[in-house]
Amino acid sequence: MKSKLIAAKELIQKYNLTYQTINHYTNLGLFDVVTKRGNVRLYDEAVIAERMSKITQYINAGLPLRLIRKALNDELAVKIPGNGGGAA
Repeated sequence: MKSKLIAAKELIQKYNLTYQTINHYTNLGLFDVVTKRGNVRLYDEAVIAERMSKITQYINAGLPLRLIRKALNDELAVKIPGNGGGAA
């Protein structure tokens, strides 16, 4: 299944963010750019939706963005199966 891509302009409208916030989240590693078309960065819509939900929860809990990034990256590391994890 192919993921739907969303541009920063659409993120601004959908999540009521500023362009500066999107840049900041991208630079911090909270959002990952999937590809670029010219000067337009495109993000995976499903991944952004999931991350925005978690980011909002963490912000409401009072966590700073750097700890949020660590928490999101730790969650991602747990979801990815390790190399050579099968028994022969």
